[in-house]
Amino acid sequence: MTYSVKLKAGDSFPDIQATLLDGSAVTLGQPSGDATWQAVVVYRGRHCPLCTKYLNALASYTQALAEIGVDIIAVSADSKSQLEQHLTQLDINFAMAYGLSQAQLEQLGLYISVPRSAQETDHNFAEPGLFIVNEHGQLHVVDIANNPFTRPDLQTLVNGLAWIRNPDNHYPIRGTFSY
Repeated sequence: MTYSVKLKAGDSFPDIQATLLDGSAVTLGQPSGDATWQAVVVYRGRHCPLCTKYLNALASYTQALAEIGVDIIAVSADSKSQLEQHLTQLDINFAMAYGLSQAQLEQLGLYISVPRSAQETDHNFAEPGLFIVNEHGQLHVVDIANNPFTRPDLQTLVNGLAWIRNPDNHYPIRGTFSY
């Protein structure tokens, strides 16, 4: 039996880099532009129709998230060519990165699956994960799944983040006690 370490709320987000389509490296958890928080969305890959649907739906929340200071990046273990092929099915307006290694997936505490066949994909891949990293580099929200069918409802997520980000609410990081 193997064990994986799961990141927990309040932890510092690990220093993990991925690659953007232009070949530049991006450090996950470091927002761009005026944002002070970042949503790091780990998806299974091009082979997953549910990921395509989720990423396309996420694009409609980009503005609402930007208004509360949350940037978005989506990333997978896919190759550059797999991401390029996937982009033909996506209508998104946020950064996409590729090339996470098995070690990086493990560092994030994600559930990892083996492809069912070569037609599915040519590498092990992460099941969905969502990490909301605050301005201090800490995990404010952690959501990982072991299958593609359980992901946070996007409207509920955006509403919750807006509430958390409202300084009048003084809402701390929740769920920090675990072992």
